[in-house]
Amino acid sequence: MRHQSYLLHFNPKLSVNKAGKHVRDGLSTVLRTGNNVWMSCDERTSIERLRLTGAHELSAHCRYELAELLDLGDDGEVEIDIEGMAEAEHYLWVIGSHSRKRKQPKPDDEDVAHQISRLAEVKEEPSRYLLARIPMLLNPTTGDYELQREAPHPTDPTKTLCAAQLRGTDTTNDLLELLAEDPHLKPFMQIPGKDNGFDIEGLAIAPDGRLFVGLRGPVLRGWAVVLELQPCEDKHGRLRLDKVPGATQKYYKKHFLDLGGMGVRELRQRGSDLLLLAGPTMDLDGTIAVYCWPDALRCEQDSLIGSDKLQRLFDVPHGFGATAGQDKAEGMALLDDQHVLIVFDSPTDARKPAPHQVTADVYKI
Repeated sequence: MRHQSYLLHFNPKLSVNKAGKHVRDGLSTVLRTGNNVWMSCDERTSIERLRLTGAHELSAHCRYELAELLDLGDDGEVEIDIEGMAEAEHYLWVIGSHSRKRKQPKPDDEDVAHQISRLAEVKEEPSRYLLARIPMLLNPTTGDYELQREAPHPTDPTKTLCAAQLRGTDTTNDLLELLAEDPHLKPFMQIPGKDNGFDIEGLAIAPDGRLFVGLRGPVLRGWAVVLELQPCEDKHGRLRLDKVPGATQKYYKKHFLDLGGMGVRELRQRGSDLLLLAGPTMDLDGTIAVYCWPDALRCEQDSLIGSDKLQRLFDVPHGFGATAGQDKAEGMALLDDQHVLIVFDSPTDARKPAPHQVTADVYKI
């Protein structure tokens, strides 16, 4: 399918982390608000903001460190693995993968036994257990949206917008505690994400405040999973999960979608529909496609959505052969009602025309 390329310019002073990895090489989610496009790299603790500065160009790179906006404690400098963003009612919502990670072996190392043992090591990173909202307000002077820890409500002087995150402990949060007893997901909660274990990679929000959380894994007998949550604020200013009407599990609905064996990589709300970027749950090259789930916001109960109730809009090319493991579509933003912007993890050299630049693709839907 034909597409249009957009050129993304990143600030050299903000683009490379301590490990030497460029932000353009690990883009995991993307969201548009007004003239701004927000992105995150899955190996960072920050949110990146760019601005539409040309017909097919994004620049004016600005960074927001989440440790300055949220209470991250000792995890303030540990990668959060941000995999989803959404916007509603003057808040930017962000979510981490909530996944565990298996160590990578180094096949060229002479100590083969040690490298094999690395494959048995599974690491838990509580910094990934993040679901939070951050006040986001338009600066009328610059035309940019800005993130703040606390801010007056722009239209209701009796209210104050405050950053908040889902209540939890050092090793879990309310969502993980609930899912640890779920009949479908419990067996996968201790399994690393890229092994078809529990792995969040999509977030969308309905106008009434319901959150839709897309899972890259697990995929159950070919069926992907989307969770529906209803966050609320407690008297201490922390986020909690409220009861969801019609839910079998009381605090969340489960929607099972036949995406042909693929998991969810991104979610975007368009009217009463959800657009889904779908791809492999495992760490491999495979089909990546964009789907429309009609009337997703109107499901009154847990649901089983067969392939006949989904619209497969188009496939997204990925790396293969000499570019195997590259150009993996990870993020999708709704540019307008007819176009989506897709960003890629591990982009090929062809996508990097100059230092601190990378191209993204825009498709008509």
